[in-house]
Amino acid sequence: MQVWKDMMQQYGKNAINCKIGGQIKEQMGQTRFGGHPDVPKDFIWPTYETETFFDKTMKKRPLSFLAQFRCADLVQYDTASLLPKTGILSFFYETLSMEWGYAPNEKGCSCVYWFSEQDLEQAQFPKDLEQCCQFPALAIQFENEINFPVIEDLYLKTDMQYISWDEYVLYCEKMGNVSQNQNQVSKLLGWADVIQNNMTTACTLVTKGYDVGCGYKDIPKAEIQKANETSLDQWQLLFQLDTVTDDAFELMFGDCGRIYYYIKTEDLKQKRFENHWLILQCY
Repeated sequence: MQVWKDMMQQYGKNAINCKIGGQIKEQMGQTRFGGHPDVPKDFIWPTYETETFFDKTMKKRPLSFLAQFRCADLVQYDTASLLPKTGILSFFYETLSMEWGYAPNEKGCSCVYWFSEQDLEQAQFPKDLEQCCQFPALAIQFENEINFPVIEDLYLKTDMQYISWDEYVLYCEKMGNVSQNQNQVSKLLGWADVIQNNMTTACTLVTKGYDVGCGYKDIPKAEIQKANETSLDQWQLLFQLDTVTDDAFELMFGDCGRIYYYIKTEDLKQKRFENHWLILQCY
């Protein structure tokens, strides 16, 4: 019993929980969900070639703007100093196809940008961006929390014996990980609130060119083993976005799912946000 509890403390990570809600007036450079992104003058709105649930025509479609964070607002919450201290961090995703991120060719379904705060302007939505993909500007409030790995991640780090889910959740709550037992959690950093299974191994394999949509049965066992052993140390959760609701507005990913932006630790240090990988999981 004490072994896994000691191990849990060792792998505790700081997370910045994001409470999203309440419509706001857009202001240049502010932290917010939705609205219009603040971007450099030469910004080219990202597109992704795909069909959708409702339109089986393959064509380039504009990504939806999800959220932007003024990095200066995050400094006091980023106790591990992982994020940039200045600038704007922005997240996009193609919300009509809602790709799962299990195939290498799905890389362009999401984009992450870091911009200097100088010489920004408010971008206008592309003319071909569907109205349902244009989201209201909502406030984001922050709070700190210490996160612990979910059982699916924990098994990659240790040979511990089986722990009951109830026992695990109670321990997390006792240690301050109160969001572990909540349905809707959006956050920066920390550990992902996994819905289906571990995602870091999938990130490693898919970015090596393997399609993991049907599991790992066609992938060499040595590659899987190596990814299991190293992926948790290589990949860091950057942003987890859960269902967003506000009055009549709702953005849901799959069936009550979440999207997860992962990035390698070294890429995060160097602000190479183009190297992130997105995965969607749902119930």
